[in-house]
Order: sequence, then structure tokens, then C-alpha cells
Amino acid sequence: MNRRICMIALLAATACFAQSSAQDVTISDDTPASESLTSTNDGALIIGSTTKSEIFRAPKGATTADVWIKAGTNGLQRVLGVLADDQSGTLWACSSGSPTGLKTFDLKTGAPKGSYDFPGGTGLCNDIAIGPDGTTYATDTMGGRVLRLKKGSTTMDEWVKDAKFNGLDGIAFGDERTIYVNNFFGGNLLRIPIGNDGAPGSVSEVKTSQPITRPDGMRSIGPNTLLLIEGGHLDRVTIDGDNAKIEVLKDGLGGTTAVTQTGNIAWVLAGKMNPNTPGPAKIYAVPLSER
Repeated sequence: MNRRICMIALLAATACFAQSSAQDVTISDDTPASESLTSTNDGALIIGSTTKSEIFRAPKGATTADVWIKAGTNGLQRVLGVLADDQSGTLWACSSGSPTGLKTFDLKTGAPKGSYDFPGGTGLCNDIAIGPDGTTYATDTMGGRVLRLKKGSTTMDEWVKDAKFNGLDGIAFGDERTIYVNNFFGGNLLRIPIGNDGAPGSVSEVKTSQPITRPDGMRSIGPNTLLLIEGGHLDRVTIDGDNAKIEVLKDGLGGTTAVTQTGNIAWVLAGKMNPNTPGPAKIYAVPLSER
């Protein structure tokens, strides 16, 4: 079983008592246009900004996320997906500009570590997932493809491009040999198997128990179990073969784009992608213990 997925499940089981009183977090910049967030094993939340090209961070227990990594650091541009990898001590960030690619930073200090351009330097890097072998995958919304960076490599390659990708957005592992992606415009969930040689298998659609609308951020919380933001809802997605059960855990979450989990809390990002949205940019704490 995927070690990363097991670790997520273990942390959720052991840390729930410490997370039960979690409070919402406000992003210090009022118009960050934050599209993605991630979390670390010690409970910190990390958020990107598409308009300011910055990365915010809120330590565990904080109620405000402040600027942590400034625009231009390591060539950082328009930030969408962010992903914390505690195992390697690395923060991965989608940097979309000229060129587009992945930037890496030290997960503790924020110091630059590496930079990996998309093939051709073009596209819109949207979200990130890391496999059990350390391979990093990123979605390209505009290019309709999934890019790959093998562990130890310095060059990204085009892993799979498919006509079924229509507004490719979220990406997460269901198990160590299966990646799931969603289409923001197409409103569907797709499976990509990984062969023994690392090559992609045929892309196929997973039938959901109810329609999903503009699916966005997606994170694995256990084997074949995902948290998904779609249509202003927080969903739990349980995959069984070619079918997926959709359970709405929280609705009425307008303007939300991403989710991450620490303990029994799902953190849901409402990052003011529309600057005319009233109120501050926030991360809502949604308890999962009673679900």
C-alpha cells in the first residue's frame, strides 16, 4: 500500500483529539487569489497566490496566514498548486509564467531548492501529486496533459496527453498504481493506471454516484478515498472499481477551490479568486470526526 496514503490515514486517526477545536484561518492579504493549499505533518497550512506570486503560511494553531515566500524567489511566478512532501522535506509549487514549471523550497525554512520547467516552458501548472517512488506529477490545464519528474531527474517529461482532459485540474493517488484527475470544465473524474515500467495506461472515466460540478482541488485521505472540492461543496469520494460514491460533507461553500487535511479537520480554501467576493480570503476548518 502507498506509504504516503497510509501515513495520511495514521495521522488522521492519531491526531483527531488535538484538532477538534481548530479555528478558521484568514489570509493576511485581502485579495490573494489563492487557488491551492497544502498542509504539513506538524499542522502548518501553506497557500499560494496567483495574483501576488507569493506563498503564505500559517503555523498550527494560528488564525492568520502571512507571506512566507516572496514573489520572484527561485523565479516564482503566478502560484497555483502547492504540495508539502514531509518525507523529503520539500514544498512543491506550480509556477505559471515564462517559463511554466515546478519550483521547490525547503519545507522548514522556505529556502529555494530546485526549478523544473515544463517541456517547452509553456502551459498552466495547476496541481501536484507525488508517487510512492518519489516521482512527481503535475497537471497542465491549458495543455491537457500530465507532466512527470522522475525522482533524481532534473528534467520533466510529458507523461500523458489525452483528448479526455477538458480543463485538467486536481490530481491525487488512489493507490500506489493509480492516479485520479478531474476536469474543471468537463465535470468528471478520470483514472490513469501506472504500469510496472512507469508508463501510463489507458485513461478512463469513473462513474460518480451524482453529478459533480467544476471539480477542483482533490487530496487523498486513504486507499481509494479522496476529499474533493466541487460546486461549492466539500465531498468525500469513495472509489470502488469503475464507480465512485460522492458524499457531500459540507455545502454552501461558495468560491472554494482546494482542500487539505490535518487530523480530523478538512481545511477548505476560499481564496478570493474573484476579488469582488465580500469578506476576507479564508481557510475554513471543517470537522470530519462526526462524518
